[in-house]
Order: sequence, then C-alpha cells, then structure tokens
Amino acid sequence: MASNSKPSRALDGVKILAFEQVLSGPFATCLLADMGAEVIKVERPGVGDVIRSWDSVVKGLSSGYVWLNRNKRSLTVDVKKEKGREILQELAKRSDIFFENYAPGVAGRLGLGYEKLSELNPGLIYCSLSGYGQDGPYRDVKAYDLLIQGEGGIIATTGYPDKPARAGIAIADIASGMYAVIGILLALYQREKTGEGQLIDVSMLDSIVSWLGYFPHHYWHAGEEPARVGMRHHYVTPYGPYLAGDGEYVNLAVASASDWEVFCKKVIEKPELLSDDRFASVEGRRKNRGVLEETIENIFLEKDHKHWLDQLKKADLPHGIVRGIAQVLAHPQVAARKLIREAESPVGKVPVIANALKMSRSDARYDRIPGLGEDSGTILSELGYTGEAIEALKREKVI
Repeated sequence: MASNSKPSRALDGVKILAFEQVLSGPFATCLLADMGAEVIKVERPGVGDVIRSWDSVVKGLSSGYVWLNRNKRSLTVDVKKEKGREILQELAKRSDIFFENYAPGVAGRLGLGYEKLSELNPGLIYCSLSGYGQDGPYRDVKAYDLLIQGEGGIIATTGYPDKPARAGIAIADIASGMYAVIGILLALYQREKTGEGQLIDVSMLDSIVSWLGYFPHHYWHAGEEPARVGMRHHYVTPYGPYLAGDGEYVNLAVASASDWEVFCKKVIEKPELLSDDRFASVEGRRKNRGVLEETIENIFLEKDHKHWLDQLKKADLPHGIVRGIAQVLAHPQVAARKLIREAESPVGKVPVIANALKMSRSDARYDRIPGLGEDSGTILSELGYTGEAIEALKREKVI
C-alpha cells in the first residue's frame, strides 16, 4: 500500500535557530534546511534580513533572499527588547543548533552568546561565522566577501598581469558557509557519542586561506608569488579557454605528458612541438609560457570552435565550452540532473537551483520561501504563547 507521508531526510527532527543575515549564514542553513532541518530564521520586524532589499527581480522578491532562504520559517523579533530576547532564549532551549553570523560579540551582548545559551541548553551546538573569527587582532574588523578576497590572497592571484580581479561569485561567503555546515554535521555526530554540544568558530578568512592550495607551497619552497595569468592555469599549460576563429572559446586541459603528446599530434597537428626542448616538461612549458601560448592561440584562430571541439573529442582530451548563464540553465546535463526545481513563495512558485547533494535515501526538499514574519504567530503558539499574548507582543512591537 502506497504511503502518503513525506520521505525521511537526513536531518529530519533537527532544530536550528538562525540568528543570521545576508549570505554566508543563510547559505549554510539553507543547505541544512534542504536536508530536512527545521530552520527558524530570526528577522527584524518590518525590515527583515538586509538582503531582502538588494533587488526585486524575482516578481518583486530579492534574488538573494530567494536563493538562500527556502525551506525556512521566518520569525520577526526585536532582539533589543527584553521580551524579544526571552523568546529567542526559550527557542534556544528547544534547539539543537544556534547559528549566528553577526560581528563577534553582538550575540553575546544580546544575551544570545555561547556561554549563556549553552548554560540553558548543554547539548546545544553553537556555530559562529564571522569575517575573521572570534579572536585575533582582526576580530572586530568589518568584513565583506570582496574584502576577504583581498585579505586572503584571491584577488592577487586572479585577473590579468596589468589588472587584478575578484572572483565573480561570493566565494568567501560560500566557502565559510560550507565549512560551517561541515562543522555542524561533525558536531551533531560527536554529540551522538558524547551527549555534549560545543562551540564552532568559522571565519571567512580561514576558509579562503585554506583554499589557497598550492600557492603557499610555491612561496615556502621557491619564494614565489603567483603571477596573474588571466584564464590560464598558474602552473600547467596549455590549460584554459582559447579563442577560435569564429569568436567562440574552446576550453581544454593538457595535464600530463601523454596529454601533451596527444594534443600536439592529434589536436593541433603540430608534432614538431614535441621535439622542442623548451616544451618537453610541465615546468619547461610553464617557463616558456609566453611563446607557447602565442603559438597555440594563433593556431586556434585558424579554425572555428566546432573544428577544435571535434578534434579534442576524437583525441579524447578533456574539453568544453565557455557558457553564459542562459546556456548553463539550458545545459542538457543540468536538465538530466534536475538541477532546476521550484519552490513556493509569497509570489507563487519560482525556479530555484537545486541542492548539489544527491543521496539515495535523503532527497532534498524545496518547500517554500517565507514571507517576512509569516511564521511568527505559529512559532510563538508552539512555545505556549496564547493568542492574547501574541497580540500584545505585536502591539509592543516585539514581533
């Protein structure tokens, strides 16, 4: 007999109180909400998360808010009022996780710090996400993704020799949000064994520095700062998009000695390059990047992109094209993987990009994007507040 119940998800029953704003925090809790966690998002009465006002492109809703806040419940509370803080402390007692991404010290001054809430709920997992972390000389320095990309070395490695550039997406926010999710899941697992909660301290700078990969090793062992190389790889060449004769880019990667041989013989049909000592090794090709890149760029301009894609396909070398957003959204693999879903919202169903995790026993959900404060009454009722008490809180502008 078929069941009408919703499928179980990995985080069903996990309760998260999210004192969050803008991007890094909401990104983390969105991933957890997709997998079944009940997330109560705390917002300012009448204003909400600041990202709600960044634009109105989604039928009047903010694109950022729609992206980051599906599957959550919105509770509006004035945390500067004592009764507002009491509501959140009561919710924290009943939560598995308290998440906050305000500046260090803000939550503590509001009676929502780790020491206070862990005293009320010893099993609470408390995650703080900030620009520079909860200690150190930069603790109180204001942080945005752009600033962290600069402080963490990303801008120095991105762009062209004459001009740096930031990464086009908010990688510092996203990286720290993902580390926060990992930390929370590890803390939940550890709590299963010990029964104890703990504090998780995630910083955007830590997250980005941990993504620097091989760059620190080139500095430690060769005293080398990475040059900006545009769309190319810093240490491997040929690697990157090359402009074909019809104005389209062809993306390719030649990452091994055998790939280099195949590329010269079967793709560009210039086997004489294999006997050139300057290009005989990965390090040699890198050292002589200027002349090699110019040679390959001129060769690619001789034919259209379809020719080169066909050559690369026949040679079985890694390749692709450089797609715009419209092309990505129409990508056949995006369709096959069901990466575009729909979620309910105050303006009806809207398309959303799916959670990247695919689990055979825990499918992600795409239920709804909440209107500002639409769950406040229900959440307070669940805490035991009467209808009269809720109305009084509204009159007092606590909610």
